[in-house]
Amino acid sequence: MLLDGRIAIIYGGGGSIGGAIARAYAAQGARLFLAGRTPASLAAVADECGAEIAEVDALDERSVDEHADAVAATAGGIDISVNVIADNDVQGTPLADMSVDDYLSPVVTNVRSKFLTARAAARHMKPRGSGVILTFGGSGNRTAAGKHHLGGLQTGFEAVEAMRRQLATELGPYGIRVITLQTGGIPESIPAAFPGRAEIEAQLTAETQLGRAATLEDVGHVAVFAASDWARAITGAALNMTCGAVLD
Repeated sequence: MLLDGRIAIIYGGGGSIGGAIARAYAAQGARLFLAGRTPASLAAVADECGAEIAEVDALDERSVDEHADAVAATAGGIDISVNVIADNDVQGTPLADMSVDDYLSPVVTNVRSKFLTARAAARHMKPRGSGVILTFGGSGNRTAAGKHHLGGLQTGFEAVEAMRRQLATELGPYGIRVITLQTGGIPESIPAAFPGRAEIEAQLTAETQLGRAATLEDVGHVAVFAASDWARAITGAALNMTCGAVLD
């Protein structure tokens, strides 16, 4: 199995994206630690894949550091760190009509949480000389943010991309790889009752070259590849799973 015996923390492991990655990792032999703010959601995923869970606020420095230390002490280290927590984004409002707090919400959430979780993982990975840190989102279609009124979401993603490049440069000498799972949007992750869901899915699909958007299963498969030795030559990069919505 591609991840046999690897120790993985998934922040936001109770959500649709985190759950998809958790199930894929479990199928490939990883030992899982799911972290998040909603124990019931974490427990539901853990029941499917035999994971251990902990209530962790990925925006709180002490919470992240203490949990990472506990995982490393219990399992003997950390091999994979994945952050897919909710972005706290506000969408649907043009920037000219948006409050500064609403605009900055996904920016602060993305930058703070990704920094804290990556730093916590790196401190345990460096002495071992290996590890993989995965972020989620990526730069995306440069025109989509304005077309769909995404607020500060794309700004937050772009900031994390800058962080990813710097982390890859600083951590590469220690054998640690840093990769973004680049998505153009996962329709399955939108709640069925969300207003305008069908229209959003149609828009996301129309922007692709393949006539379909990525699925949750696709996310899990790409996340497994990124964390495995099959991708050991890849770092500082975004793995494009936009189905051609973004052309490199």
